[in-house]
Amino acid sequence: MKKMLTALLTLSALSLAAAQTTPAPIKLATAATVSTASLSLSAASRIATLAVNNCAQLGYNVAATVVDRSGVVLAVARSENAGPHTLGASQGKAFTSASARNLTSTIAKGLEANPGLADIPGYLVLAGGAPIRVDGAVVGAVGVGGAPSGLVDETCGTDAVTTVLGK
Repeated sequence: MKKMLTALLTLSALSLAAAQTTPAPIKLATAATVSTASLSLSAASRIATLAVNNCAQLGYNVAATVVDRSGVVLAVARSENAGPHTLGASQGKAFTSASARNLTSTIAKGLEANPGLADIPGYLVLAGGAPIRVDGAVVGAVGVGGAPSGLVDETCGTDAVTTVLGK
């Protein structure tokens, strides 16, 4: 019985290891400096304002924050009647999305499997943040807070990005 249990545990461990794929290696820069694309202030301002307007059309008072690729704030817009908490929420979502290079709704779905994500300083793991990509590269992120659903926040932000950048 003990040998059979050991064999089953070994087989399970091998199956688990085989199921986890190793990501492809990342090519690191060999030059002393690197150039990266970043979102312009003009585009960031338009995205933030349009995200707030998109949610206003749906009847929601929100705030929207747009950050650069490093998570530093570029632009903020807030509906006149949005609650004070919406500013921090929108910034946290934008920072989280830029940092993780992912939708915060996707990150939130994986939180149960990786609860430590919620402990990363500055992270707000709630739906409503989306990376902004140009030619596949993350150049910034938008975060929206204040609608009754984070997925509504997310849609207001991603629709604004599509309108401004045409993608």
